[in-house]
Amino acid sequence: MTVARHTIVTALRRRGQHTRADWVERELPPQVDTTRHSGLLATLRLDLAELDGSTAR
Repeated sequence: MTVARHTIVTALRRRGQHTRADWVERELPPQVDTTRHSGLLATLRLDLAELDGSTAR
């Protein structure tokens, strides 16, 4: 499954984590593979259920 990078960035900015959001924008591809980047998503404390399901595939 993939999630659009902008969805992750939006979730981080909503939480006030602008520095992390900026890093994600620079370092991750436009479509983030949730399996490959599961450790990073866990570190960022992002739950797939928290992310907008309309952009997940």
